[in-house]
Amino acid sequence: MTEKSLYDRLGGYDAIAAVVNNLLPRLMSDSQLGRFWENRGEDGINREKQLLIDYLCANAGGPLLYTGRDNKTSHKGMGISEDDWTIFIGHLNDTLDSFDLPARERADVTAFIESTRSDIVD
Repeated sequence: MTEKSLYDRLGGYDAIAAVVNNLLPRLMSDSQLGRFWENRGEDGINREKQLLIDYLCANAGGPLLYTGRDNKTSHKGMGISEDDWTIFIGHLNDTLDSFDLPARERADVTAFIESTRSDIVD
């Protein structure tokens, strides 16, 4: 028997989109992280949100094709610090708490996100 992908274990596209829809407003309204969305139009933010959903779905083993840039290119020059990353992880944990993820899925999500740190933090 083949083990289900993380995508399937999380609940598929709708569940991942729900997590992004919960997390992004937290980040945007944060007093330190909000600077990354200043002067961004609604269309740009919606595009970014869709790219994030596609990225997470594809990397969790889902049937989506991610067409965006890699993390290193996307975040280059943004000045994302270790402190910013720590705040981001706090918001991520708050979001995951609100969805009551089982321990295994939470660990897999957290491990994946942590694996992206070196490409995102300056």
